Amino acid sequence: MPRSGVDIEGNAFPDEQGSLLEELFWLRSWTNETYLWPDEVPDQDPNEFNGRLVYFEELRSREVTESGEDQDDFHFSEPTEDFLARRNSAGSAGFGFSLAAISRSVPRDFRIRFTDPDTPASEEVNGQPNLVRGSRILTVDGVDLINASDRDDIETLNDGLFPERAGESHTFTVQDPGSDEVRTITLVSDDLAQKPVNRVRVLDTETGPVGYLLLNTFSPFSTEEELAEAIRTLSDAGVSDLVLDLRYNGGGLLAVAGQLGYQIAGPARTTGRTFEALRFNSGIGGTNPVTGRPNDPLPFFESGLGFTLPNGAPLRNLNLSRVFVLTTGNTCSASEAVINGLRGIDVEVVVIGDITCGKPFGFYPTDNCGETYYTIQFQGVNDRGFGDYQDGFVPQDSDFEFGVRVPGCTVDDDLSQELGNANEALLAAALQFRDDGTCPVSTPLGAQGTQSDQVRRLTNQMSDVATTALSPADDFLINNRDMTMP
Repeated sequence: MPRSGVDIEGNAFPDEQGSLLEELFWLRSWTNETYLWPDEVPDQDPNEFNGRLVYFEELRSREVTESGEDQDDFHFSEPTEDFLARRNSAGSAGFGFSLAAISRSVPRDFRIRFTDPDTPASEEVNGQPNLVRGSRILTVDGVDLINASDRDDIETLNDGLFPERAGESHTFTVQDPGSDEVRTITLVSDDLAQKPVNRVRVLDTETGPVGYLLLNTFSPFSTEEELAEAIRTLSDAGVSDLVLDLRYNGGGLLAVAGQLGYQIAGPARTTGRTFEALRFNSGIGGTNPVTGRPNDPLPFFESGLGFTLPNGAPLRNLNLSRVFVLTTGNTCSASEAVINGLRGIDVEVVVIGDITCGKPFGFYPTDNCGETYYTIQFQGVNDRGFGDYQDGFVPQDSDFEFGVRVPGCTVDDDLSQELGNANEALLAAALQFRDDGTCPVSTPLGAQGTQSDQVRRLTNQMSDVATTALSPADDFLINNRDMTMP
């Protein structure tokens, strides 16, 4: 059923009349040519399948990592119309908060992970922010979030937590950490894009100023400009160390990650070095099999690229030989590329928090006949040619037996203190390790949730409340290495 006309980006549909069998042969050929592990895909006859999605599911590796996880758990497809709509949306309706699920079953415990500045969630009313890190949501539009089980009540909860359009008004009762008081707030949704640089702080210590930077995304909308401004602020303050908070950063633009690497390490360490090279399957030689262009490595970019900074605008740098990175299982993709890229040029990376997600892989979304396919096509490697961290980067004191062990400490995420507060568990551990090379004996009890609970949408079963507005496709794309250039 060939499409006619143009898509929402104004591009003419390339469709030609064909058959299901021809689509399946295309999937088979595309996999053989571009999949990272084509030799691990059983060659099954397309004539034996009666659906393209069923066949596509078979076109992936079944190998596992050392820890027993699937080597390829990023195999996915969706209607191209949905993909284009998402790619062309700079924002979506929301309040500007991120949720953590301490308990998803009754009695539920949902708390605020963070709020973005200048949003309804962070707006102050009579000197009190509407929501703060650790605020527990008790009711939504009169429905008990903790104990509700009725189908209609669950729908009300999800509709209130994740509004579909700007201008919706919803009422919440909340309880802040360390307080017995219950507050009632009303939030009106707005069209919002996540703010990349959420917080920048200069922490005064006995051994000099330490920079703190909370970076939540490498998005194309404003990350380049905001990141440059944050580094300029820290450089002007003369910081001697940096705590880079990537605990909630799932990835995004690899080019901007390369800029960050330069802004941390400076020109002497990065000039002529590779931030990340793409390793494709062994049969493609020196050409990118998807684009057909030479497979040139990405450098540590030292100037603006044209996303939100003028092309060629020089970037400031901190010229550091060491960086402390705060991580969780949500630290993924381009965020892990920063860790790997800096380690590749001998910058000491100290990891504080939890094991990263383990995604050195990426893909180019590819349309065929109205379906967009995602299959692993490359592995990112650093200047030393290393990229084998499928089981994540692991703090040195962890009892996890797999992954890439790096200096640092295992510390639970702490929702009892604001991000950027020197008493917050991960930041406090980084400052302690900086002072004496030791890890905390214990971590705070209280508002903590497993990272996997914080990023999964649960509305498939009506008895569940969503913890994020992200669909599986949204989550999938956020955690991809985005190869886009301006």
